[in-house]
Amino acid sequence: MGSRIGANIRRERGRRGWSQGRLAREICRGAGVMGEPVGRQEVSRWEQGKRTPRQWLPFIATALGVSVDVLQEPQRLDQPPLPTLSDFLPDGDPLAPLSAREGRRVGLGQVGDLQKRVHGLRLADDVLAGGDLVRPALRELRAAVRMYREGTHSGEVGRALLGQIGELAQIAGWIASDAGQHGDAERIYRLGISAAMQEDDRTLAGNLAGSLAYQLSNTGGEVEGVRLARAALDGVGPDAPPKARALYLDRVAWAHTKAGETQPAMRALGEAGEALAEDSAETESPAYLYWVDAGELKVMESRVYTEIHRPLRAVPLLRDVLSRYDTTHTRELALYLSWLAVALADANEPEEAAATAQRVIMLSGAVTSDRTAERVRVVRERLKGYGDVPEVRAVLDSAA
Repeated sequence: MGSRIGANIRRERGRRGWSQGRLAREICRGAGVMGEPVGRQEVSRWEQGKRTPRQWLPFIATALGVSVDVLQEPQRLDQPPLPTLSDFLPDGDPLAPLSAREGRRVGLGQVGDLQKRVHGLRLADDVLAGGDLVRPALRELRAAVRMYREGTHSGEVGRALLGQIGELAQIAGWIASDAGQHGDAERIYRLGISAAMQEDDRTLAGNLAGSLAYQLSNTGGEVEGVRLARAALDGVGPDAPPKARALYLDRVAWAHTKAGETQPAMRALGEAGEALAEDSAETESPAYLYWVDAGELKVMESRVYTEIHRPLRAVPLLRDVLSRYDTTHTRELALYLSWLAVALADANEPEEAAATAQRVIMLSGAVTSDRTAERVRVVRERLKGYGDVPEVRAVLDSAA
């Protein structure tokens, strides 16, 4: 019974786009009780079937706008519920405040300082690689979580801290992933999703979930990557800023591409372009989406075409992007050139592929990035089929 009710609660909560914390607050409000006798952890226990709500069931139903019967109905085994972002949260509650400890008072000034450091770390990632930034990024994240858990603060400050922890987790997770620390990156992303959902910031939660989906798709978790990328897009809802929807649709496209699902990938690319076209000076987007523009969508489009071996589409797109790319962004330049090298090889242009590959190898040697190292390996493997071409042989020999 408990697992059945829990699955139904999770399904209805997902339809509303609520976090577990939001549902807990709505239940308490509907029951007319003071304080928070029901919290996020209790909702989590119900949804996992560890506890049965019993006396809280009518208030849960009222909060969700359904009848008690709906929450008690059997699950149809042939139609499992779609995953929601709550399914990807970490076990337990790593952000639970340590209420028994009286820490120093935290105000909006400290939150503002943290916000500046987070943005500085994000800008540094544009020009430095994960191996250079992972230590300071993890130090900042640990300090921010400690500030939230051990400090005393108002509800407003607490919510602002959760937002900054979520943003910091996104960039720290990205940096850890670039450094090849995929296990750490996944834990960091899930921590950030938890913070964003406690703050009820669906756009930020979607950004974190999409980043994790991207890592999963690139590290052998293609099926889970599709599920999470889709959950991130569904969780953010139709009212998200156009830039956010465009980015999350791009990640859906990449997840389907890595899973070998070409048609869904192409549909998502088209929808991403349509979403970005809705962006204007009047629409407000979070500051962390500053880099999402038509050029970035073109990069993803060219990568998808490369992965599905359509070089006549990929090569012109990549050349156009690279002709205008900021050469101070060494890691990204190496990554984009790596896809161009593969696309040129697919187009039966081994000499040009070899020259491009040589640039990839040289640029990769200048950055401590696991992503570029992996792409060098991919490019070398692709060029081996042209080992009898002198230009290619020279590149392979020098790389060895």
